[in-house]
Parts: sequence; structure tokens; C-alpha cells
Amino acid sequence: MFKRILVAVDGSNMSEQALQEAIKLAKEHEAHLRIVHAVDTVTFDLSVEFSSLSEISASMIKSGRELLGKAEAVARAAGIPVETKLIEQDTLGKRVPELIATDAETWPADLIVICTHGRSGLSHLFLGSVAERLVRVATKPVLLIRGK
Repeated sequence: MFKRILVAVDGSNMSEQALQEAIKLAKEHEAHLRIVHAVDTVTFDLSVEFSSLSEISASMIKSGRELLGKAEAVARAAGIPVETKLIEQDTLGKRVPELIATDAETWPADLIVICTHGRSGLSHLFLGSVAERLVRVATKPVLLIRGK
């Protein structure tokens, strides 16, 4: 059923759970896995003074690549065909959920796997949820993995 599974990772413990679930599904369905990490190098808090926006962007990209490398090693150790992609937002207009949804459409994925922090109340109101927004904009099925 699922031959191309895209999983979004952010470095959190819950993201690791989503990766493990995606690996499990990929094994069961003999699917190819694409691990993505989105980096928003455009939307910064402009009220905070930064020494150098280019240094911050470079650091975010470097960290994203390291995260993807570790996730790829986990999938390869499980014997899963895997590729990674660092999705960089370099212009205003799209947010991280839209970037992930666009990549899933372009690749094309049969399923998107992402973790959800399961926030509610004020923290949900103020922080929102990448996973929730992804569910709203994605044209592909989305499997939400709730953290333990």
C-alpha cells in the first residue's frame, strides 16, 4: 500500500518515535523512506538583535544536516532504502508545514509521518502545531505519532 514514506524529523524525542514508526512501516510495506528536516532561515524574531543572520542560518543548516545524517544511519541500520532532504525556506510566503507538504507532493510520497507534541490550552494557542497545520494543507495521508 505505502511504497514511498516521508517522515519529518526535528531532533526531538517524539521525532525519534515518528522515525521509528516510519521505519517499521517501511519494513512492513517494503517501502522507500525519505527523511526530511525543514529549516526556516527567513522568519526570525526581528525584535532580537543578532550578531549575524548569515551565521545563524549557516548554523541551522549545519545542525539540520547533522540531524538528517543521524536519522539516515538509523534507517540504513534497519535495512531500509532511504534518502534525506534538508528543506530550506529561503523566501517569505510558505511556512514549514507547507514546505513539507510540497516536498511530499513533489517526491511523491504515499504517506507522511510526523510527530505531534499533543499540546493543548494556552501552549497550543501560542505555539500552534506544525503537525496540525501539515494535516490541514497536505494532499497526502498524514500519520501523526503522539509522543509518549
